[in-house]
Parts: sequence; structure tokens; C-alpha cells
Amino acid sequence: MFVSKIEPSMVLSTHIVEKVWGRESLPPPFVVPEGVRVGEIWFDTPPALSELLVKYMFTSEKLSVQCHPNEEQARALGEGTTGKDECWVVVAAEPGASLGIGFNEPLDADAMRKAAMDGTIESLMTWFEVQAGDVFYIPAGTVHAIGAGCSIVEVQQNTDITYRLYDYGRPRELHLERGMAVASGKPYDTTLHQRLPVSGSAMLVDGPFFRIDLVAGVPDEAQLYSYSQPVLVLPLSGQVLVAGEAIAGPGECAYAPDLASITFAPEGKALVTAPTG
Repeated sequence: MFVSKIEPSMVLSTHIVEKVWGRESLPPPFVVPEGVRVGEIWFDTPPALSELLVKYMFTSEKLSVQCHPNEEQARALGEGTTGKDECWVVVAAEPGASLGIGFNEPLDADAMRKAAMDGTIESLMTWFEVQAGDVFYIPAGTVHAIGAGCSIVEVQQNTDITYRLYDYGRPRELHLERGMAVASGKPYDTTLHQRLPVSGSAMLVDGPFFRIDLVAGVPDEAQLYSYSQPVLVLPLSGQVLVAGEAIAGPGECAYAPDLASITFAPEGKALVTAPTG
């Protein structure tokens, strides 16, 4: 398990989630036991931010082709009261790494079902070759798959409702009927894709469920105003000081009562996020 080298009260604890598609070696600063295939590293969400889940994902193989319900669909399917929108921030990518999001052309339900059953669904999806700095917002219902060679920060609504439509023949359960009830056959809206700026801060997501900003150096007034409530901060480079007592660096995530209570390294960059619902 990745453990912080410091002892801050506001830096979140983590736990490893092993996955068949995970990796046995991770980029710095992560350190894991030998022989463990790490797919995800989760940060334990504090009660004040229970609507969110933040994690790192590491892939050596393609993830299943899958989708998630929105709130209304989750209720209708008896899955609870929370849907799952998510956002991916690519922090590292091997050459040729790609993300499958949406379809090349509109696909009706019958065609999608047939493609999921015969395995051709993968070839009908749009695959985006990625590199560090790519950002993709994934609304509920979007059919998607993460390819091999990706290291990603994922911010999502705090639920793990996943419907696998296709899994490359792996011996895992598929959820075709429930998946078809929520899956969108549309191409991906590319306005939901952007890149981290080379310099300066940027708003990455201002969605119905959460907001994400890149903070480079000192936050601006608009960011301070937008994050006057509890936030999570994930340093990408440099360290941050939270409430004058907790230090967090790359690979960690810290809780803060608001953005103003965080001191950022002048040359550092960090992601900050908070619920908007």
C-alpha cells in the first residue's frame, strides 16, 4: 500500500484495489508490494465530501467496455439514489495509449446489443490516443473503456455502479440487460475534452455534481470564491500546505476546509475539486 512519508492529519489515507488489468510497477512516487497488480489507489473520502470519490488508476490491459447510470436510472433499477458522472485526468501515458469513449456513428439499441454480444462493440467505439494532460469528462450513460498504458486521476460521484457490456472474454460477469437500459449510443461530445494548460490555472469541470480546477501557483479570486467550502486537493507537482499543519505532495490527496486554507508551491500544480450538487 502507498503510504505517505509524512504524518499530516488532513492527508487522506489510501488503499489499493487489485485488478486483473492493473500493473505490478507504478510510476513514482507510488510504491507497492512486489507481485501485486495495482489497478486503483483510492483515497478515503472524508464525511464532509461524501459525494465524491477520488482515485488513481493504472492500466496494463484494456478495461471492460462499460457504462454507468444517472441518478434517475439508478433509482429505476433499484441501485440506490446516486448516478455516476466521472472525469479522467491523464497524468502519464505510454506511447499509443488510448481511451475509448462513445461511438464513431450513432448506434441504436439493437445494434449495440448485437455488437456487445459478438465483440465488435470495441471496433465501433471512438478511441482517443492520449498523453499526459488530457482531460475527459464522462457523463453517466457514456459507453467507455480505458486502454492499456494509462495512469489517470479519476474524480467521480461516490458510487461504484458499473455495467460491463463486453470484457474481451475474461471470466467476469457481464451486465448486458442493465447496461443496455442506460447506455447511450451517441458519439462523444468532444467539447467535454480539453488539455491542461502548459502554464497558468484553468477551470476543468463545472458540472452538475462536481467542479475541478487546476491551480498553478497562487489561486485567483474566482477560484477562491468557487471553493469557499470543503475541498480535496491533489498535487501534481510541488507540495501544498493545508491549514498550516499538513503537507501533501504528488500521489497524495488532502482535505481542506476551503481553498483559502491551502498554500501552494509557487511553481507547483494541483487539482482541486468539490461537489456542486
